Amino acid sequence: MKSGLNQFLSPFRVIIIAYVIAMILFSILLYLPISHLPGTDVTYSKALFTSVSAVSVTGLTVVNIPDTFSDIGIFFLALAMQLGGIGIMTMGTFVWMLFGRKINLSQRMLIMVDQNQNNFAGLVNLMRGILFVALIIEFIGALILGTYFMRYFDTPLEAYYQGAFASLSAFTNAGFDVTGQSLIPFANDYYVQLVVILLIFAGAIGFPVLLELREYISRKNPNFKFSLFTKITTTTYFAVFIIGVIGIWALETGHYYVGLEWHQQLFHSLFNSATARSGGLAIMDVSELSKATLLFMSALMIIGASPSSVGGGIRTTTIAVMFLTIRSFALGKEDVKVFGREIHPEDRQKAFIVLSVFLVLLFVAVTLISAFEAKNDLSLIAIIFETASAFGTCGLSMGITPSLSFPSQCVLMILMFIGRVGLIAFLFSIRRRETKSHFKYPTERIIIG
Repeated sequence: MKSGLNQFLSPFRVIIIAYVIAMILFSILLYLPISHLPGTDVTYSKALFTSVSAVSVTGLTVVNIPDTFSDIGIFFLALAMQLGGIGIMTMGTFVWMLFGRKINLSQRMLIMVDQNQNNFAGLVNLMRGILFVALIIEFIGALILGTYFMRYFDTPLEAYYQGAFASLSAFTNAGFDVTGQSLIPFANDYYVQLVVILLIFAGAIGFPVLLELREYISRKNPNFKFSLFTKITTTTYFAVFIIGVIGIWALETGHYYVGLEWHQQLFHSLFNSATARSGGLAIMDVSELSKATLLFMSALMIIGASPSSVGGGIRTTTIAVMFLTIRSFALGKEDVKVFGREIHPEDRQKAFIVLSVFLVLLFVAVTLISAFEAKNDLSLIAIIFETASAFGTCGLSMGITPSLSFPSQCVLMILMFIGRVGLIAFLFSIRRRETKSHFKYPTERIIIG
C-alpha cells in the first residue's frame, strides 16, 4: 500500500498538489471577513479566482483589489504573489534551512521539478541564490519607486506602500496593483515605466541567468563561462522583446498612436512589449488597441518568459529550440547546433510537444468559453486575448474576466494553474510510468505534411 502511494506521488504530482493546496489555503484567507473592506461582498468563487491568479502570478481579477480587500487581505495577496513568484520549493527550502534541517534526496527531487532543473548539482545553493536575489531586487525596486512616489502621494508611508507593492508585482510578473488603475496614472511618467520594465525583465529572464550574471560580476571564478541555457535564454528573450516593440509600433502607427508624440509611441511600445511577455501591468486600456495588435500581443503572451523564472507561456527556450530545429531541417542538417554546442534530441522533442499541447489546450479553452458565453456579446478576439493571458500567466485583460460566467472563470483558473506549474511538469504528472516493450513491430514510413 505504502509502495503504491509512493509510486503515485511522483515529484511532479507532489509539486502540483502543493500548488493546489497553496491556492486553496490563500482562497480561504482571502475569503475571511478580516480580508475585506467593510460593506464589500466577496463570494468564495471570487476569493478562489483571486488566489489562483496570485499564486500563479497572473494578475487577472474579478474584483477591484483596493476597493475590495483590507490591508490584511492585500498582505495575504502579496504573500501569495511572493510564494508563487519564487516557487513553493524555494520558500520550503528556506524554512527547512531556517530550522536546521538537511535537504534529503526526495526534497532535492521536488526542488529540481519546481525549478525545472535537469540535475541535482547545486540545487540548495540555487534555492539560496534565488531567495537572496529576489528579495534584494524587490527591495531595491521598492526603495526606488517608493522614494519617487513621494511626489504622487500625500505621505511617505503611502508612497513606500505603493512602491513596495508595485516592485513586488513587477518583479514577480504578477500584474496586480493597489492603485485600482494598474499603472495608467503613470502613462506619461517614463521613469516609473523604465523601472517597472527593468523589474519585469529581472523576474522573467530566469533565476539561473540572474545567478550566473551575479557570479560573472563578482569575478570570483576567473574561468567562469555563461552556460548554453543563459546564452539561448537571454538572446531569445531580448530578440522577442525587440520584435514586440517593432511589431506593436508598426501595427498601431495608424491607429492608437495617431496624435501621440514619437517618444510616447516609443514608450508605449516598449512597455507593452515587456508587459505582454508575462508582466500584466498596463499603462493604457489595451482594449483600445487594434485587433491586429491584440492578436500580436496574444502571441507574445503565449511565448512568455524564460524557464525557471516567475513567468509562464511556452517559454523562450521552447521557441528558440523550435526555430533552430526548423532552421537545421531547412539547411539539410540532422543535428541542431548553436553557440558551439549541440541541442539534445530529447529537448527538441520536448519543445514541439510543449507547443503542440499548449495550442491544443488553448483552442479547447477558447472553444469552451465561447460556448459558455454564447448568450453574451463577447468578441472572439477578446476571448482569445483573455485565454492567452491566463495560459501565459500574463494578466493583461480586455476587461471581460469579471463578466464571465463561473464555468468560464474555471477554465481560466485551470489555464493559470497549468501555466504556473509548467506544461512539462503537468504532462509528467499525468504520464504513466515508462515501461520497456518486449517486442518490436516492423518500421514503416508514412507521409507527413
